[in-house]
Amino acid sequence: MALLKIVTYPEKSLSMPSDKVETIDDGVKQLIRDMGETMFQESGIGLAAPQVGVNKRILVYDARAQNPDDDGPEQQIIALINPKIIQASGSQVSENEGCLSVVDFRADVKRYEQVTVQAKDMDGNPMEFEADGLMAVIMQHEIDHLDGILFIDRISTLKRTMYKKKRLKQLKEETIS
Repeated sequence: MALLKIVTYPEKSLSMPSDKVETIDDGVKQLIRDMGETMFQESGIGLAAPQVGVNKRILVYDARAQNPDDDGPEQQIIALINPKIIQASGSQVSENEGCLSVVDFRADVKRYEQVTVQAKDMDGNPMEFEADGLMAVIMQHEIDHLDGILFIDRISTLKRTMYKKKRLKQLKEETIS
């Protein structure tokens, strides 16, 4: 397995919709394993392929997010291929939401309280499940990535503009030093 480089804002590829995965081959399975390793290394709970520079509809998440009280294996990933939200209901605020691709910023984001997701697993088997609470937030956040949407696109224009200015200043300072 290999650690992958996380792509960060303002990289333009993060705002591009991802391509559907047509064939689940050894390359896709290796990408999923590498994404899982990268996600855990970066202390994330979810990671979408565009965040590692791959324009494919693949996401991984920490299996413990489904049942935080479970004392199961510490590092187990679940992969979803070509996931889509087919139903959504309710309303909640994802407090202090963050993203590995949006450096040094967190914000409250309005999300659905419950979503129904359709996808394929790593073996190509179709699946459908309901997610609520934290799992609903993860699904919406990661599927947004696959659609070219960052969580900062879902906050107020003022907060988004302030973050963009701060981030561009950071990048300029990094270039100078």
